[in-house]
Amino acid sequence: MNIKEFNWLLRFIIPINYFGITIWPFGIYFRDVSRISEKDINHERIHFEQQKELIGLFFYILYVIEWMIKLIFYGKKSYYNISFEREAYKNEDGLKYVESRKHYSWIKYILDDK
Repeated sequence: MNIKEFNWLLRFIIPINYFGITIWPFGIYFRDVSRISEKDINHERIHFEQQKELIGLFFYILYVIEWMIKLIFYGKKSYYNISFEREAYKNEDGLKYVESRKHYSWIKYILDDK
């Protein structure tokens, strides 16, 4: 997995408030590589593993479907309640999490409201 800076296309299509994005199998991209932390990298590494499990395309399909459903219940906070994001945010401080992570760990965050 490569860590790269946003190219011209990503700068054009990704909203300005997005700091980083993972695009499996190409790598992890950050708006400003000089400002990233280990925590930021770990967050995106978790997304990389999620996307790898779902062969990329299915990750994005499930991500959008879940976001639309959670939008009804959480409104502006729906992004933070998507199972993929919840797993990544909850475990981004555990720099060894990716090595010990079980496959499809994001599933337990779908209905969990904690």
